[in-house]
Amino acid sequence: MLLGDILESSAVKTINSCTSKKRLFHDLGEIAGGCYHLDQTKVIEALIEREGLGPTGVGHGIALPHARLDSVSSVCGIFLRLEKPLNFDSVDRQPVDLVFALLAPTTQGVEHLKALALVSRTMRDTNICAKLRANSDPSTLHAILTEVQANQAA
Repeated sequence: MLLGDILESSAVKTINSCTSKKRLFHDLGEIAGGCYHLDQTKVIEALIEREGLGPTGVGHGIALPHARLDSVSSVCGIFLRLEKPLNFDSVDRQPVDLVFALLAPTTQGVEHLKALALVSRTMRDTNICAKLRANSDPSTLHAILTEVQANQAA
């Protein structure tokens, strides 16, 4: 599995202002609706429900919200770079500025875990995060996320 397999270029955005975690989930739902033709209300509800189990802010300014939905046919991702960091109740209590959300089918637990591990490994790379923070163009952000792994796989 490669990030390019689960992350459409149209699902990569820079958000200028996001005032709350709930607003962020609404933004993710809207993008999921537009890019992956998913019911945005169900996406928002699933993300909020999963977040209720424990915060998905993993530290170092990174959040990995994720949810499983019946309406998703294969794992798909959304990446957001926040211009203004957002309080996300992260494990290190630092605000979040890089968000990589995953949506997966309820029937594919293994694929969901593989995708989550892949995204987690990618986002732990301080060089990648520095490049993501230094750029705001969505196509550049998508290239950073997908080309690094493609080069490693070659």
